[in-house]
Amino acid sequence: MAMIHVNRAATSLGIFSEEEVREGLNTGRFVPTDIAWREGMANWQPLSQFAESGITAPAAPPPQVGADATSAVAGSRTGLPWEERRERGLFNAFVETVITVLTKPGEAFTVMKREGGLGEPLIYALIGGCLGGIVSILFSLGLQSVGFFANRHDTFSAMTGMGGSAMFIVLVPLFIVMGLFIGSAIVHVCLMIVGGANHSFETTFRVIAFSQGSTGPLQMIPICGGVIAGVWALVCNCIGLARAHETDTGRAVLAIFLPLIVCCGGVLLIALMFGGLGAWSASHH
Repeated sequence: MAMIHVNRAATSLGIFSEEEVREGLNTGRFVPTDIAWREGMANWQPLSQFAESGITAPAAPPPQVGADATSAVAGSRTGLPWEERRERGLFNAFVETVITVLTKPGEAFTVMKREGGLGEPLIYALIGGCLGGIVSILFSLGLQSVGFFANRHDTFSAMTGMGGSAMFIVLVPLFIVMGLFIGSAIVHVCLMIVGGANHSFETTFRVIAFSQGSTGPLQMIPICGGVIAGVWALVCNCIGLARAHETDTGRAVLAIFLPLIVCCGGVLLIALMFGGLGAWSASHH
């Protein structure tokens, strides 16, 4: 039985048997967009189509992975359900995308289109983010109205809190848009620093937008929904960046947490400087 050559973009993953490839697809070692070739095939093909490929073509050595192979991989990115909402319907496409990203993020970001504009993912993120944010605020106001998290003897404070919440509801879309663009820019720069940005800023923006839009509804979970949404958004961002930029997960994780590492390091450095100045001042008195 002919062995199978498996590549990811221009990187060779090795030569495997059919059983190893099948097991790798099931365990996540391989993804459907990895390309494969074995003796008897004329061209490289994505693993998603490999089982259907014929082997009657004349045998030839594996062609060098280049533009043709890259095009084959790109062609297998069929897009998330949200990108087919005209055929599926707005509600069905949104729900299907949320479920796919939350339950199978690796598969979701493997088929997500890297390009296609910023508008579609931005609208998706606004719907998911506003849905989760506004419902969680209304839920909090409901608890306050029945006496939770509020001082019953301080009517003015309660009214002020409700006014602030109403203003926040109005500003939620603005916060989402600003957060997406600023956050995506920071993450993309960090991804470039660690050597994992194999595609454009648009790819990073689409990953962040689809992650945030999908995890937004998790904020509706009572009490700890915001924490759950935040943690799962980080997980989806890491997986999404790795799959969309075709880089290793370690670089994606480092790019996500690099701003936090830099901030913590800066705070620690400032604290040490003030501590040193305090010690020096005390020694001269």
